[in-house]
Amino acid sequence: MKHTLLNAFAGLVVGVVLVLGGAFLYARLGFIDPRADIPVSSLESSVAMKSLDASLGRRTPEMRNPLSADDTNLAAGMKLFQLNCAGCHGDVSHPESPMARAFYPRPPQFQKEKPDMPENQNFYLIRHGIRYSGMPAWERSMSDKETWQVVTFLSHMDKLPPSVRSEWTRQSQAK
Repeated sequence: MKHTLLNAFAGLVVGVVLVLGGAFLYARLGFIDPRADIPVSSLESSVAMKSLDASLGRRTPEMRNPLSADDTNLAAGMKLFQLNCAGCHGDVSHPESPMARAFYPRPPQFQKEKPDMPENQNFYLIRHGIRYSGMPAWERSMSDKETWQVVTFLSHMDKLPPSVRSEWTRQSQAK
């Protein structure tokens, strides 16, 4: 009995090593297509998103947005978003950014799909970026307050006050 369990465990270990080694060699020998202009596979998308969600759950500090969602913060966040983010994530006049199709994986288009991550995770992603995605780390370009303003805007972009919505429409049409 003990010998059978030992053989089963050894077989499992060898199997795992072979699968991982095969995956490593597949990638290392250049069989993964590096082009950004091909569709993202459902397997890759599923694995990548689950990995990102798990990583954020593990690394994102528990913190609350210190800003209120008033017109001043929403307008400031909108201006920062329009200047730094809309080129990849779209805006009110361009719901799907033409740049989005040039990235692999495709950046989310926030006019089509509202950001659904908690604010602390959005803050973390904006500050630190996402490796291998084209999403830069804004930590050295935006202050904490500016990052929170963008986060506040993202959290409320589907229910903006009329003054902020009209200014956003004006700015997005000017591009």
